[in-house]
Amino acid sequence: MRDSFELRDGDGAGRIGELSVPRAGVTVETPALLPVINPHIRTIEPAVLEAEFGADVLITNGYIFFKSEQFRERALDEGLHDLLEFSGAIMTDSGSFQLSEYGEISVTNEEILRFQHDIGSDIGTPIDIPTPPDVGREQAESDLETTQARLEAAQSVDVGEMLVNAPVQGSTYPDLRETAGAHAAGTDLDVFPVGAVVPLMNSYRYAEMVEVVLAAKRGLGVDAPVHLFGAGHPMMFALAVAAGCDLFDSAAYALYARDDRYLTVSGTEHLEDLDYLPCACPVCAEHTPESLRATDADRREELLARHNLHVSYRELRTVKQAIRKGNLLELVERRARGHPAMVDGYRALLDGVDELEAHDPVSKGTFFHLSAESAQRPEVRRHHDRLSRLTVEGDRVLLSEGDDNSRFDVTWRLQAPFGPYPPALSDSYPLTAEIPNRLDPAAYEAAAEGVRRLAAANPDTEFWVGHWGWPETALAALPESVGTVQLGDDSTIPAWMDGEAE
Repeated sequence: MRDSFELRDGDGAGRIGELSVPRAGVTVETPALLPVINPHIRTIEPAVLEAEFGADVLITNGYIFFKSEQFRERALDEGLHDLLEFSGAIMTDSGSFQLSEYGEISVTNEEILRFQHDIGSDIGTPIDIPTPPDVGREQAESDLETTQARLEAAQSVDVGEMLVNAPVQGSTYPDLRETAGAHAAGTDLDVFPVGAVVPLMNSYRYAEMVEVVLAAKRGLGVDAPVHLFGAGHPMMFALAVAAGCDLFDSAAYALYARDDRYLTVSGTEHLEDLDYLPCACPVCAEHTPESLRATDADRREELLARHNLHVSYRELRTVKQAIRKGNLLELVERRARGHPAMVDGYRALLDGVDELEAHDPVSKGTFFHLSAESAQRPEVRRHHDRLSRLTVEGDRVLLSEGDDNSRFDVTWRLQAPFGPYPPALSDSYPLTAEIPNRLDPAAYEAAAEGVRRLAAANPDTEFWVGHWGWPETALAALPESVGTVQLGDDSTIPAWMDGEAE
């Protein structure tokens, strides 16, 4: 793997990075969107993408150019940059999509790589086998073996400074995805697309999409730039970035516009159903739903495509700012509430909390507890892990949501969802968290796990929990050796703790 990717900022597994593309002479900041350009159907010209949206990278299909009577020779003579009138980086696909759709293509792996180089592609792609979800394991293994052989063969093709993709396949088998990621990372190829996930996204199987990405990244390692092939809807950008994806390609902006569909960060609307345009982009500022519907079809398609791109680029900028501020997971949670399937995806992401915690910064902005899922975030896991390593001074210790008590040797603070912590850490992240007054049971159960960790690390210490009406599920999760007192309820206070003789 060439040294073409540099990480700058991170939050969870999400990151801002710089992908150097030497043949184009540009550096692409990630997360980045690659609008898909079909040379035969240009809803928006590449020059407009560059001028209006600041696009510095796009993707087109090398196989379409290879087969095109109209554009093949022009691409060879002029090069993609001049033909498309685009000065940024250009990635090309190899025909794998056509292979998955039609069963065969009329080009070899070496031929298409050389052709991509000859037409001036900056990032080329070998012919992988996109294995769809839910196939039998035997087929998934066979397809993966073919893909891996082609990746190995791609290393011997002289493509100069052109970067080369190393697609990661394996269907919906996490172990195969992890194996595929490790194999791809072991090549000297450059960018690592997670392939064949479009059927999962089209079926709203976002949890499985996240599981596939996390598995691939376990094999790839942290330094690999990851492209989520075919992921172009802005509603899932924050989730996919938080799982560790860096590049996205979008044909959705044009395909949806063709069907009068209007993208938002919470889903897709049909133009005929809109009474207002809930966006402030230039298209929406200058039009109403009525005026768009009255526009001729070609112009309406272009306007909707422009809106769809504006909302997509804006969302990626929002994601980058969230990474910079350290509140990416809060953004993911807000976006997840737009669709039940996105909630599943967010929960699948948090099921991989150990992987997130390994890359999550130890200090950032204020932690916002927004829902039951917040109790599973990496900051909570990290705090619990630290509790397992702490030694408590004193024989009798109060872990209190309220005041100290002089009958104890030591009093520690107690805060859901983190659990106990020494008073000296009160002003440290994440214990400065903003917590709602009406917490969900999961937050208290997480705090009880923190108590359990501390008690297990200090078996000779007597611990008591002073709480404000914890739910029974949280109290039941405490170790039997830990005493409990409900603050404000004198009937639960032992006489010795109330100042009377023991």
